[in-house]
Amino acid sequence: MVLQILTLLGALGMFLYGMNMMSSGLQKVAGERLRSFLAAMTSNPFKRVLTGLSITAIIQSSSATTVMVVSFVNAGLLTLTQAVGVIMGANIGTTVTAWIISLLGFTADISVLSIPLVAVGFICSISKNSKRKNIGEFIIGFSLLFLGLSFMKESVPDLQSSPEALSFIARWTDFGFGSVLIFLVFGTLLTLVLQSSSATVALTLIMLNMGWIPFEMGAAMVLGENIGTTITANIAAAVANTAAKRAARAHTLFNVFGVVWALIFFHPFLAFIGKIITLLGYPDPTTAVYTGDAATGDAETAALYGISMMHTMFNLINTCILIWFTPLIVKVVTWMVKSPENQEEDSFKLKFINVGGMRTAEFATEQAMKEIVHFSQISRKGFGYVRLAINEQNPDKFEEYRAKLVKYEEIADRIEYEIAGFLNSLSRQELSEDTISEVRMMYKIIGELESLGDSGEAISRILSQKNAHGKTFSPESITKLNRMVDLVDKAYEVMIGNLSGDIMKMDNISTAYDAEDSINNMRNNLRDEEIMLIEQQGDNYQTSVWYMDIISHLEQMGDFMINVSESLLKFRNSLK
Repeated sequence: MVLQILTLLGALGMFLYGMNMMSSGLQKVAGERLRSFLAAMTSNPFKRVLTGLSITAIIQSSSATTVMVVSFVNAGLLTLTQAVGVIMGANIGTTVTAWIISLLGFTADISVLSIPLVAVGFICSISKNSKRKNIGEFIIGFSLLFLGLSFMKESVPDLQSSPEALSFIARWTDFGFGSVLIFLVFGTLLTLVLQSSSATVALTLIMLNMGWIPFEMGAAMVLGENIGTTITANIAAAVANTAAKRAARAHTLFNVFGVVWALIFFHPFLAFIGKIITLLGYPDPTTAVYTGDAATGDAETAALYGISMMHTMFNLINTCILIWFTPLIVKVVTWMVKSPENQEEDSFKLKFINVGGMRTAEFATEQAMKEIVHFSQISRKGFGYVRLAINEQNPDKFEEYRAKLVKYEEIADRIEYEIAGFLNSLSRQELSEDTISEVRMMYKIIGELESLGDSGEAISRILSQKNAHGKTFSPESITKLNRMVDLVDKAYEVMIGNLSGDIMKMDNISTAYDAEDSINNMRNNLRDEEIMLIEQQGDNYQTSVWYMDIISHLEQMGDFMINVSESLLKFRNSLK
């Protein structure tokens, strides 16, 4: 018995591992296309539903789709209204899994082909072509999924030969509507433990196929699975921003509402499902007799198809009802999840990503890129204090600006560290070649952005030394520095535009090169002018040194910014 239980757990693990591997392989094959597909949402609610349905049907994981949607809301790529529609579609898409299992896992023994398919998948996986490797991962995952399902069916205890155990389970089905609630809770808890609605549906189908539970209790377990699966998105949103938390709550609200009406109309709803199944030429699963080995093939098939049909119709009807109330759902979740109080202006934290948060690797780079754009905007805001510090004559006011520059340098260090931590966590996962190149590009960019913060703080130190020695720059020198600052600020504008634009349409960076050339030319001219001034008036030599040091740091900032644009272009060219 102990060996049988361990075999069952191992088979369940194989099923879950196969599901994850299959989903991961598909995401890598179609990752960039799916990202573009999801990000290009329109105002049409039916297209949002269709998008969520399509993506979930492709990657075979509603949890992955929902976590991805939460991530996109967190990154500002989807509005809350758009996210609600996609989540509705994801709920419909996840029912495809139940149909695949019902059609191929029970009525046809596809596990016979699993081992040969593993061989095919292995051959693909050792290919040097990344796309073939990812397809191989999908094939192996697909095979393991059905192999695990086959082992689960074979390793479950034969309760027909153990009347005591069968009667124990039967007792839980004798409480009328109370039994429905018991199995609903059981389905919810099972999904929470397994973190996979597909695994719960598979176990439900096995229990039905073995004759352990009647059709009504299987339907109740599926309703419970719809509540349990919402926990995944809420876990993903636990450390995310307010919009992402609201998207996760919308998922919960949607499913809970559906379960409530399904319970209120439980028996009429199941009767409706029974009518559909009879129209397909099978017995009514709500009245057919199916008791495991004693059951007829048609009765078993009717029960399996009935559960799958019930799962599909539940989500279809729920979506058809609630799609018209999307604005109301948005209002309710906005009321449920309040916006945080205004924080101190310079108290910056990660805005779009959260280290340690749950994520789908192939889609997380969208979040990271959005965070890098945010990082560049923070860097430019900090640079604004360089101008103020250069022009300030009041010592007390200057110290205030110097403190700001020191603080922004610390902020830059912290943001670089946290984004790098996020990228590190992604790098430990299996990624496509394009995504690996994208992550490397991001490492390079955040290093350059951190260096910009260092330069701003270095300029503040030079100015502080000048003030400590009681020296001042001439009005002409301050005017020239301001002109240099203007050029650096223009370079910031160009860099941020390149970062936030569509990288696939970035064919050249001539504007960025023009901005850097302007900075270099200005640096050369100002340095030559100052050297001539030193030769004519040597009494202000130290002040001139400080002046040229500031010019040098401003020119270095231009170098850091052109490095960012060049990194973007290099990655863009690698995709061709």
